[in-house]
Amino acid sequence: MVAKKDVLVAQNQIGNIIFDKLKKFIMRTLLTSLLLCFCFGIQAQDTTIQKNDVISTAKLLDLNFTTKEIDTLYSDVIDNLAHFKAMHALKLDNSVPLSLWQTPVVPGMHFNKVQVPIQWKLNNTVSLPTNRNDLAFYSIEQLASLIKNKKISSVELTKFFIERIKKWSDTLQCVISLQEDIAIAQAKKADQEMAQGKYRGLLHGIPYGLKDLFAVKGTKTTWGAAPYKDQSIDVDAFVYTKLQDAGAVFVAKFTLGALAMGDYWFGGRTKNPWNLKYGSSGSSAGSTSATVAGLVPFAIGTETWGSIVSPSTTCGATGLRPTFGSVSRTGAMALSYSLDKIGPICRSAADAAIVFNYIHGTDGKDGSAVNMPFNYNPNKDIKKLRIAYAKNYFDKIKDTSRNEFKVLEVFKKLGVQLIPVNFPDSGVYQFNIMHVVIGAECAAQFDEMTRLNIDDQLTRQTKNDWPNQFRTSRFIPAVEYINAQRHRYTLMQKVNEVMQQYDVIICPSRGDGNQSAITNLTGNPVVCVPTGFDKKFNLPTGISFVGNLYDEASILAIANAYQQASPWDKTHPVLFKN
Repeated sequence: MVAKKDVLVAQNQIGNIIFDKLKKFIMRTLLTSLLLCFCFGIQAQDTTIQKNDVISTAKLLDLNFTTKEIDTLYSDVIDNLAHFKAMHALKLDNSVPLSLWQTPVVPGMHFNKVQVPIQWKLNNTVSLPTNRNDLAFYSIEQLASLIKNKKISSVELTKFFIERIKKWSDTLQCVISLQEDIAIAQAKKADQEMAQGKYRGLLHGIPYGLKDLFAVKGTKTTWGAAPYKDQSIDVDAFVYTKLQDAGAVFVAKFTLGALAMGDYWFGGRTKNPWNLKYGSSGSSAGSTSATVAGLVPFAIGTETWGSIVSPSTTCGATGLRPTFGSVSRTGAMALSYSLDKIGPICRSAADAAIVFNYIHGTDGKDGSAVNMPFNYNPNKDIKKLRIAYAKNYFDKIKDTSRNEFKVLEVFKKLGVQLIPVNFPDSGVYQFNIMHVVIGAECAAQFDEMTRLNIDDQLTRQTKNDWPNQFRTSRFIPAVEYINAQRHRYTLMQKVNEVMQQYDVIICPSRGDGNQSAITNLTGNPVVCVPTGFDKKFNLPTGISFVGNLYDEASILAIANAYQQASPWDKTHPVLFKN
């Protein structure tokens, strides 16, 4: 029989052993928790998330889980939050791309990949105008003729446009920074090269401006937004280097709506040259306003959804939104990696063709960009092209006296057999794919702006501005974003089925149904041109020509033919003729 004293001793020993093991377990757990906190800068478990939060969130995402399912997934949701917070601790610059690169090409597509020399023909009889101010509205071809034939130097021409910028930039609120030193240095270099017999082509010595989301070494790149107004990026954008190689002269950085939305930037609102009571639309606001007002012969803009076509239509410019991937985006602010595009804003299709000829291509740093030929023919017989018009969109315009219908009449007089077609619309675009795609991608690009409340510094804070849009987009699940991209792929296939039957489809630029969203998602090129003025506000109107992938040549040929038969590209705001 065991004595009671011995039992007590044994119990104490067992208790000590259990206590030691429990103490070691607690210490290991605590150390593990501390290690997690140290490695990830987070709590091991965020007990602020309750099961009811998960239930409410599921409702926002069109999901319905049982109580058992919520119990099962609850701890995983908390673990995911830990992973998110760990990811948030790692800095991502705006220039870091996705590992998934967008292409507009679907299986079965075939493209001509042979570049044919373009036969540019300069009119050597161009002379300087009697009224010096008329020089502001000379075409690129006219200015190139003057420079090549030494009737004006690049320095003289550059100083002329710099003076116009100084005179009118405050009126239009279209300039973020005047780059006078760079401009004069590049103009002098152009004159020296031409004096030595080295002629780089039609842009040699021609001044231009950039939308201020393109990085240029030694300059500020503000993105039009207050938080970045002192930002400098030590990179030269691809499009800038291409224009530099062409001998063009960089004179200014133009305004854009903050982070490429609208026409409001940190310094005010960019004005419409035709009526200063109105904005120029956006987001390539300054590039368009300055070009139309004759402050530069041309400028470079970008489009994610409407940012070239909208201001060009609003202000009466010719804007080319090229095929997605036609121009490398290296050195440009990224807003949406699967949608961002770069294109020229000019006063005519002929000028847009010249500029695009020099800027298209890739440096190999943008995974979506490609080198494709641009076989533009300035003297193309457009009667040999298959030209359709989007009857379903025109039918939505009840007022048949509007300028869109007058455009069709011009082509009929040119001998073109217009083919009525139903452009893909509600039948293939059954939900707002663009809202999901652009929302998720743009919010990701400016993730820290939302999480760290930097968005409070942005000038505009309405429901339709980026701060609210970025916040709203945080409720787009990854699954829905991916599925939206899959629906986008089927959209690309269906649009191609229609587009491949024609060279060009004419669409209204306003009230066009879903054409703008659809063609931005599919990547098809569009050029818009002025068509006159509306009856209500006497502001410019426009028309859009939609083309097949990488066939900017056809839509520019059509646009050029229209402009040769109409006066609107040669009509300029009276105020800025002085």
